[in-house]
Amino acid sequence: MSSRHYPLSPAWALCAAWLCLCGAAPAWAEEAAPLAPLDVHGRTSLTIVEQLRHNHYLRKTLDDATSSEIFDNYLEALDGARLYFTAAEVAAMEKHRHELDDALKRGNLGPAFDMFNRHQQRQIDRFEYLLAKLEDGVEALDFGADERLEVDRQNAPWPADEAALDALWDKRLKAAALSMRLNGKPDAEIGELLTKRYRNRLKQARQTKSEDAFGIYVNAFTTAYDPHTRYFSPRVSQNFNINMSLSLEGIGAVLRSEDEYTSVVRLVPAGPAAKTGKIKPADRIISVGQGERGPLIDVVGWRLDDVVELIRGPKGSKVRLEVVPDKGEGETAKVVQITRNTVKLEEQAARKKLLTLRRGGRDHRIGVIEIPTFYVDFKALKQGDPSYRSTTGDVARLVRELEAEGMDGLVIDLRNNGGGSLQEADKLTGLFIKSGPTVQVRAARKRANVYADDDDSLVWDGPLAVMVNRLSASASEIFAGAIQDYQRGVIVGGRTFGKGTVQTLVPLNRGQLKITAAKFYRISGQSTQNRGVLPDIEFPDLYDVDHIGESSLEDAMPWDDIRPAAYPRSNNIQPALVTLRARHAQRTLDNPDFIYLRTLAERIRQDSEDTELSLNEAERRRQKAEQDAWRLEVENTLRLAKDLPPLKALDELDGRDDPAAEDEADDPTNEAVLAEAGEVLLDLAGFRHQVAMVGESAATSPAPPALGGESAFGQQPN
Repeated sequence: MSSRHYPLSPAWALCAAWLCLCGAAPAWAEEAAPLAPLDVHGRTSLTIVEQLRHNHYLRKTLDDATSSEIFDNYLEALDGARLYFTAAEVAAMEKHRHELDDALKRGNLGPAFDMFNRHQQRQIDRFEYLLAKLEDGVEALDFGADERLEVDRQNAPWPADEAALDALWDKRLKAAALSMRLNGKPDAEIGELLTKRYRNRLKQARQTKSEDAFGIYVNAFTTAYDPHTRYFSPRVSQNFNINMSLSLEGIGAVLRSEDEYTSVVRLVPAGPAAKTGKIKPADRIISVGQGERGPLIDVVGWRLDDVVELIRGPKGSKVRLEVVPDKGEGETAKVVQITRNTVKLEEQAARKKLLTLRRGGRDHRIGVIEIPTFYVDFKALKQGDPSYRSTTGDVARLVRELEAEGMDGLVIDLRNNGGGSLQEADKLTGLFIKSGPTVQVRAARKRANVYADDDDSLVWDGPLAVMVNRLSASASEIFAGAIQDYQRGVIVGGRTFGKGTVQTLVPLNRGQLKITAAKFYRISGQSTQNRGVLPDIEFPDLYDVDHIGESSLEDAMPWDDIRPAAYPRSNNIQPALVTLRARHAQRTLDNPDFIYLRTLAERIRQDSEDTELSLNEAERRRQKAEQDAWRLEVENTLRLAKDLPPLKALDELDGRDDPAAEDEADDPTNEAVLAEAGEVLLDLAGFRHQVAMVGESAATSPAPPALGGESAFGQQPN
């Protein structure tokens, strides 16, 4: 899950006049030397041009239209929040808009470095401006004024002039200081922390190298094709997919650089960060501390690879991350302690549980198999070990164990499963269908290759549900899509991530290129790209689809479809869905856990619509008190409904004063959500029974329609 956001870098000269007026220049005030491309960069860019031309999934001509896209991408990578350039400077750079295509074809990086050096100096100017403002002390800032800061500036106009830039950065400084005030820091400490932050930013800006400029520009080029095609410099190549390496000792998180922040893309299932239950996708990391008491180092504005190096560490050691929600400045921060560990295959392996639901005067047993990722021990497989570990092998064993325990229905839980082995998604589907195609994969300019199961044996032919959410991606979407297309089971939960593309790594003379070379298609011919898999029955989802998922990425490849594969429907559950949805809605209308989830989801939606931040301290404290009181009321409403003692303060919920609470990462509503999936399964089983009864009596007498008007469970939809 890549992003088009890259580490920022600085450059040019507003402080010269100020320095002349004020005498000797401060130690942090220095000019930045302009950067120039290395000889190897031109050759590397030519190779990338040819790779995209011949091997990318999309046929895209490198012409003036593409040049314009690259220009916009590059400008956004440099200054996407409209913080450094004035409108006049952007207008002056417009001369490059339609010349980047020709320059790339010649290996000419001059226009790109011209824009980069301009931005580098402008960024230095801004940090020098902030450091000068901080010399007057935080107490000089007016926190009583009725001012607001626009936090989402992606579509904001460019500042008209230097005065407009100064006014914008005055507000940003005030927002940063006010955020620290609200978190209990005194003004003197705030001044020290912010001064250290901006001096670090200044130092890093001056240490920017030609490789950084080249990487940002080339990725502005590659993302004109799609957001997952990326150039990796030699250093970035070493860090690629570090979270997925089973030998890595770390926290298990995918990170990206977004504006000035390091943000969480996703968590490795069963990894150290995920186990805390306190870090979520889209959270922003603002500082990092070593051990239980090491000082928190501010990392706002740091290069992504430098932040990664700070977070990494040996197994068993502790790291503390200070994180804020995705709005960044102004949000309440929390410090999360994580014990670094190796992500173990055992912890990512499928696991089972058995739920007992009471209905119709008797107990019904619902098996649940949670699959955190699609894994396979490739080494053991290549060595011919017949007992090699894999998702499919483990799930087959767990199903047999659940059957022995009297399972009446099965839930496959793919929530938060980011994918993995394509072959395992194919094989897992085969456990639940008699035979037939499972997924189609089409490489660039080639016919689709159809993966299929040719084994008629079934591991489970009873009622089946698949649970998904916004973080179910790739291989998870292949499996869920196939089960839905066959109508083999009911899909419940939230809309999936929508990543339907396949990337491959291409070695370059410097670094490597990750290029999108193929797409997944469901057997129905529909792509999972961008749209994802839509559930048959929707559960409340706390992930904002506008900020998380493929559709939230700019330049994401569109949804499309191809010719469907020939496949038999296992069943026909379509007629039952209207009734199943109605029963689900009725059951969850007054269910306290679902009321809780719907309430949180609605609040998240409302908060996402607020793109401005008050800079008035009294107003912000009032807002924080209101937010805390609201959250406490919501939590206590749920607790009282479950006969639990109410909380006195939110600190009890967060476990901030109880380190042992880190191990209690389970969502308090998780059992209720799984139980409702089981209830849906029981409804489905009742439908299957009614249809079977209709089929048995059809030869001798007419029968009433079953739940949806269809009289044969195996009939294909019109």
